[in-house]
Amino acid sequence: MNRILVRPPRRKGVRGVLAAGLSALLIASGLGGATAAAADYSQSAASLNTSQAQFSFTPSTPARYVDIHYTGVPGVGQQNVRMTENGGTWRHTVGSLSAGTVLDYWFTYEKSGPQYDTPHFTYTHGGSGTTVASPTFDPPGGSYPSARSVTLSSATAGATIRYTVDGSTPTASSTVYTGPITVSATSTISAIALKSGSANSPVASASYTIGSTQATCPAQAEVPDFGPNVRIFDPGMSASSIQARLDADFNAQKDTLTAQFTERRYAHLFKPGVYNGIHDNIGYYTSVAGLGQNPGDVVINGDVTVDAFNESDKGVALQNFWRSAENLAVVPSSGSTRWAVAQAAPFRRMDIRGGLQLYPASYGFASGGYTADSKVSGQTASISQQQWYTRDSSYGSWDGGVWNMVFSGTSGAPANTFPNPPETTLGTTPVSRDVPYLYLDGSGKYRVFLPSLRTNASGPSWANGGTPGSSLPMSQFYVVKAGDTAASINTALSQGCNLFFTPGVYHLNQTLNVTKANTVVLGVGYPTLVPDNGVDAMKVADVDGVRIKGLLFDAGTTNSQSLLTVGQAGSTANHSANPTTLQDVFFRIGGQIAGKATNSLIVNSRDTIIDHIWAWRADHGNAGTYGWTINTGDTGVVVNGDNVLATGLFVEHYQKYQVIWNGQNGRTIFFQNEIPYDVPDQAGWKSPNGLNGYAAYKVGDNVTSHEAWGLGSYCFFNDNPSVNLYHAFEVPNRSGVRFHNMVTVSLNYKGTITHVINDAGAVTPPDTRPSNLVSYP
Repeated sequence: MNRILVRPPRRKGVRGVLAAGLSALLIASGLGGATAAAADYSQSAASLNTSQAQFSFTPSTPARYVDIHYTGVPGVGQQNVRMTENGGTWRHTVGSLSAGTVLDYWFTYEKSGPQYDTPHFTYTHGGSGTTVASPTFDPPGGSYPSARSVTLSSATAGATIRYTVDGSTPTASSTVYTGPITVSATSTISAIALKSGSANSPVASASYTIGSTQATCPAQAEVPDFGPNVRIFDPGMSASSIQARLDADFNAQKDTLTAQFTERRYAHLFKPGVYNGIHDNIGYYTSVAGLGQNPGDVVINGDVTVDAFNESDKGVALQNFWRSAENLAVVPSSGSTRWAVAQAAPFRRMDIRGGLQLYPASYGFASGGYTADSKVSGQTASISQQQWYTRDSSYGSWDGGVWNMVFSGTSGAPANTFPNPPETTLGTTPVSRDVPYLYLDGSGKYRVFLPSLRTNASGPSWANGGTPGSSLPMSQFYVVKAGDTAASINTALSQGCNLFFTPGVYHLNQTLNVTKANTVVLGVGYPTLVPDNGVDAMKVADVDGVRIKGLLFDAGTTNSQSLLTVGQAGSTANHSANPTTLQDVFFRIGGQIAGKATNSLIVNSRDTIIDHIWAWRADHGNAGTYGWTINTGDTGVVVNGDNVLATGLFVEHYQKYQVIWNGQNGRTIFFQNEIPYDVPDQAGWKSPNGLNGYAAYKVGDNVTSHEAWGLGSYCFFNDNPSVNLYHAFEVPNRSGVRFHNMVTVSLNYKGTITHVINDAGAVTPPDTRPSNLVSYP
């Protein structure tokens, strides 16, 4: 096997000097992600004098630590401070305040091992003090087949909740909430929370549709208007007219310097047939897909290409993010298709009748990548790719391996030889279900195909003539286009509709609530959801069979607790026969805007399949959108549900643990990670156990069963190369917790990682060479 040794890689973009103010450090805290219960604590804020206020937090269970996070001090960014404990109450004093200064604050606290995060509170200096936290509803509003018992709560201890059920606005004289409300008919509950000495909460509402069956989506068009950003091509069109449209889109989206953070988005959809002489170069936020039921229904005699296209790329493909190819057969003009990509660039359901080159034509660096449910008749060559994951596919042969090449259920994959060469190969994928996808049926109507669940899968799902599964007509999908709001999208969901997101950027002033079992949320062309005013972008109820595919969650400028949450905290229902799947779902904090989110993804539901995500806290982007105190984010992925499987987990640059896995019987096949580049100093970057830094992948202390294969974590402490991470992987020492084929690397030898996992594995060597460990324990 030819192994190309790459030069020390320059990762994602040349970094400028960070803005002043990096002395505001993220103080250590522990396991995070779970939402706090109001009964766990009491908190208060009180003015001490004209320029100072004291914040107090009293946990009901003694805590090893409590951190306060706050924004709003004039001229200072977000502050994250370990509070001081005395007599069971933790306190911190904030200065530099003046009359009318408004602080947004919240707490992180430890309770019996795990870490919990409170909702946000508001304090106005010289005003009426804190604002009571708005009531929350469990279960959330939505469509239900029978009556529901709805519990209201406020995160403010001691608050009284008053509510209405007749559509009127609740006041201080409305009905007092004393216990669960039985909702037996369609209605809306509106509620406020009150507490003496604090400002009343904003009004919160939840609408419930109750019927003998789930709500039925009002009939939508079976040949819908997909809007101006979806290009639909027909084999009857001239090749020159198709090529002109493709070239115009590519020229708009190709440039790494000007298009990487644009709001333009496109989808190129090809109706069934043969297309000759077509060359589709794929730029940022562009999806290309066939509209056949199987890949061979659309044949392109030409090329679908990603390369280091721009002079500014200098021959490397380290920033070729956010683009995709799906459900096509390609007969490449030169014998091989080139797909030289980095993260968030899936290559799915592709039939390549020739070779596949995963590296730039220049042989420059690349940092991908993901292939699934595909067939390549010739050789697939990774060459300068740092890492790659292939699931349920077929290769003629494979060549290449730099640090971490992983295969599951893939014929033609190399033998399991990690670390020399660094190939990790599993014969099958334990559980998989391919993505939902749009296609045209024989009558010219659009439908969405829903592939069946597979166990111990190997090879493409369509290898024997067609993907097993079922389909839904577009008449059951609400097509989300420019002009849609969170309210219009939630209305469609409450009516029982599935969602089809077209390319665009959608700002949300309320959480999207997916409550109906088997709901499909499908996006093309990287539709981007931006939560405004600190709301969580999307919540999925603990129900069977929800499928979410092809979305980009981009954190808003006011901190969200989570961008996507699957299942309520404490969910225990068994979904093994029909799990929720998250596929090609991407998260971004910063880069486009100065986004903030405590967690990107929280998974509480059992049996969820996480199939290819990239959660990224930006290390570069538009000016003023990134930096240690600017685009803040604690953790990328928190898994609390049992029996969750991750296939293709990419998580980078978060400020605490990158991944926290608290659920039992979890499994991960392929993990790629970079530790944050911009840690200011070691003193402010220590985990709760006192060790240097936060592990990339933390398995909860109470977990007794967990297994993972093919994991890589890289450090590049560019702002302070003296920073050290004690270990990349932190797990309990139990026989049921097993890790296989791990690698750590210090990129350009900027800082070090002392151990690979716990106290095992050697320190990262110089010269961007890996430290490998085959198994643990």
